[in-house]
Amino acid sequence: MTSHVDPHQRSQDARRRVLEMALSLRDGPPGGSVDHFLALLQYRLPFWLSVLHDLTHHAGRGTVAGNLVPVARAGLDYHLEVQAAALPAFSSPNVTVRIREALRAAGFGPEAEVAPLAAYLEEERRLGRVAAGVDPEASARLLLAGCFHRAYIELFVGADMVPAREVSAEEIVRELRLEPPS
Repeated sequence: MTSHVDPHQRSQDARRRVLEMALSLRDGPPGGSVDHFLALLQYRLPFWLSVLHDLTHHAGRGTVAGNLVPVARAGLDYHLEVQAAALPAFSSPNVTVRIREALRAAGFGPEAEVAPLAAYLEEERRLGRVAAGVDPEASARLLLAGCFHRAYIELFVGADMVPAREVSAEEIVRELRLEPPS
């Protein structure tokens, strides 16, 4: 399970770390695509991480799918917004490497998303609400990858060419096939 840190404190800490990262990356005039990306990240990342961390409070309540669909929907929204800002920000290899290094140094690598989701799935597996053979970490990565991919496709082909986000969130969760056999 994840630590029981005050959610407000966790959000404030995430905002502080993104701001420190933004300041470390600043080397040109303000207002460019990197600044826009980092400002959006400062606004959206703490909320997204709180959605993932708050999931642990739902273990043993409702249904696993019912708990995960809103997370998948929030993941679609998060990745759609952040990817739209990231594409112009990552326009040069130098900037990409600098942002990558800053994200790692701030502790915002993939584990920041995977760990709380995997902890929730592990707890649900322990409670018998997720099949014993499910790998919580791999399932967490697959859910996040589904959200990322769906958001990426919408950016390129438009929302009218893909299923609605709510439908996509339900499909992503359903196809993980987490429930134990009946």
